[in-house]
Amino acid sequence: MPWCPSCGRFLSPPTVTPEGNCPQCGRPVEPGRSRPPESGDAPPKGTDPAAEEDLGPVPLHMKILGASVVIYLGYRFLQGIEWVVHQFA
Repeated sequence: MPWCPSCGRFLSPPTVTPEGNCPQCGRPVEPGRSRPPESGDAPPKGTDPAAEEDLGPVPLHMKILGASVVIYLGYRFLQGIEWVVHQFA
């Protein structure tokens, strides 16, 4: 989403002038990440801009949820095996 640093507000893409300026103050706006960068702003080949962002550690509650899902599905898998054994025994 385009951002005008001098006005301090976000702009919708249709409101930005064709030259890439703010319609209110006329200064250039930062294009944001919704569109691919212009040819002059392109990163060097072989680099991924998304790879540069640090996502941070996984929260504890997500680790607990993941472990709980693995334990539950393992238990249900064992129940399924037991059911199959009883059906054919």
